[in-house]
Amino acid sequence: MFDLGGRVALVTGAASGIGAETARALAAAGATVAGADLRPESLDHCASGHRADVSDPDSARAAVAEVAARHGRIDVLVNSAGIALLAPALDLGITEWRRTLEVNLTGSWLMAQAAGALMVEQGYGRIVNLASQAASSGLESHAAYCASKAGINGLTRTLAVEWGPHGVTVNAVSPTVVLTDLGRKVWDNPAGDAHRAEIPARRFAEPTEVAAAVVYLASSEAAMVNGTELKVDGGFTAR
Repeated sequence: MFDLGGRVALVTGAASGIGAETARALAAAGATVAGADLRPESLDHCASGHRADVSDPDSARAAVAEVAARHGRIDVLVNSAGIALLAPALDLGITEWRRTLEVNLTGSWLMAQAAGALMVEQGYGRIVNLASQAASSGLESHAAYCASKAGINGLTRTLAVEWGPHGVTVNAVSPTVVLTDLGRKVWDNPAGDAHRAEIPARRFAEPTEVAAAVVYLASSEAAMVNGTELKVDGGFTAR
């Protein structure tokens, strides 16, 4: 099951964290993986590396075009690139607000629009957007981040409705805190202990667990899963 042999996958934010783990998991499932990131020199774990600023329309379109030219097609797009600029709502600056939405939400839209055009034309595609538990829960100091991830879910549902008739599914994965290198640094403190205690599973997610959810949604076995949000949050949002 979940054999991606012969498929070409494009993963944004593939240089580190969830994106890097997802790229490795897709490759292990047989896919040819193209990585896109602001740091293409860090993409040696991918079959090809491409520089992309997902918030810039020209850069996003160019990255998609490069991957399609290099590998002949794009079957899977994983929108993993994202940032978290955190501050209490009263202190959050407009620059941080705009940048968060530009990368997390607009970036996912630009990449999906560019890759989706190819997928609709070829009659097949899998798009997986990285949302978050923050898409459906209010979190202190996360105003911009929560807004951007809630937008991801709205975007996901709309694209699923529009592109489903063309053989393209669009879904989202919503993790809790993920223990990437950055996640460990940010949450290895009393605040992290308190948040962990709020999760019924009493732990944070491993990057491999999020990547496994993406591989499933990218597979032919998930052909009837469309417009959904797969939560990998240990039950946090079930409370």
